[in-house]
Amino acid sequence: MIQEILEIIEESIDKMWPMLTIFLVIIATVRIAAIRTSNEKLVFYKEFGSLLFIIYVFLLYELLTRTEINSVSGYNLVPFTEIFRYPIGSQSFYFNVVGNIALFIPFGYFISTYIKPKRILPILIVSVISSATVEFVQLCIGRSFDVDDVLLNAIGSIIGFLIYVALNAIKKYLPGLFEKDIVYNIICFIILILIIMFLLNRMGVHVA
Repeated sequence: MIQEILEIIEESIDKMWPMLTIFLVIIATVRIAAIRTSNEKLVFYKEFGSLLFIIYVFLLYELLTRTEINSVSGYNLVPFTEIFRYPIGSQSFYFNVVGNIALFIPFGYFISTYIKPKRILPILIVSVISSATVEFVQLCIGRSFDVDDVLLNAIGSIIGFLIYVALNAIKKYLPGLFEKDIVYNIICFIILILIIMFLLNRMGVHVA
């Protein structure tokens, strides 16, 4: 099951890497130029987090539309109708229930780091609007609108928010070293190098 999910993600990345590469290079270049022009302080890990969110949104679109390809068109406005249709433990349950929750966990975390809410309501509102928009677009292109997907996505976002809250709470008990930007900058720089190596590999440029 996990292997199948990883294969779907890998296929999605293979399909989108040309667009992602061009888009991210342009965005990063413009952002760096804007920072230099305005003499704004560059905090690398925050800028990198923004780029990761962009990558995530692109992949989220690809994954959500991909999993709906074989579904019938129409809509479901009755909550829990589709959720309880899949036997617990079945492949359909993992893809359609667990999958819809898992896909929006990063969404909840990313927007929490940006909004920095003290309550869960702003995250819930943004999540519902975003998910409902995805479902509406799917309906307009001949797929389906399912209120259960909106509910599941909202649950995923709530989990992401809770992870954000938990990490912030843990951070208060970490050594003072982890309060310095340099630590997070180094971690993000390493991740960036790995991403670049991955993209170069997809382009056929093998880095030793």
